[in-house]
Amino acid sequence: MFLALWTATVLIVVLATVPAVAHALELPGKMRLSKDEYAVMQRVYYPGFTFAGLAEPAGILLILILILKGSADVVWLAIALAGLIAMQVIYWVITHSANKVWISGERLSRASEGFFAVGARSEKPGWVALRNRWEYSHVARAGCSTISLTSLLIAGCCDG
Repeated sequence: MFLALWTATVLIVVLATVPAVAHALELPGKMRLSKDEYAVMQRVYYPGFTFAGLAEPAGILLILILILKGSADVVWLAIALAGLIAMQVIYWVITHSANKVWISGERLSRASEGFFAVGARSEKPGWVALRNRWEYSHVARAGCSTISLTSLLIAGCCDG
């Protein structure tokens, strides 16, 4: 049972890690874009990358189940859990308000409208500040997801 649950958890955490790392790898090229080019580029992420965001809460839930079952190294699982929780905190505190600006004017599904309506409307900073907030928050999220995935793999390897 542990192997099936651990494997499913690893796959879900990989699905959370891949988009975060992809965003981080895009940073050097995107920092060279003009304001108009950057604004167009930001719109390509919806709706595809939004579905990947479901992996983060699913990963949190699965890691919690692994911790409760006590079937792997709890310290490494706790680190993996902290990484995914940190990803969520960074998203909701830093990234989400920037996404709301980039997504404005897009035709959204009802569910997406509800999702992007979460949180107070923030004032629009200059585009460079907004770009930097979005880009560097994704680098931080990539680091958190990589720590989470690595810790999860170590937890599974340490299981007796």
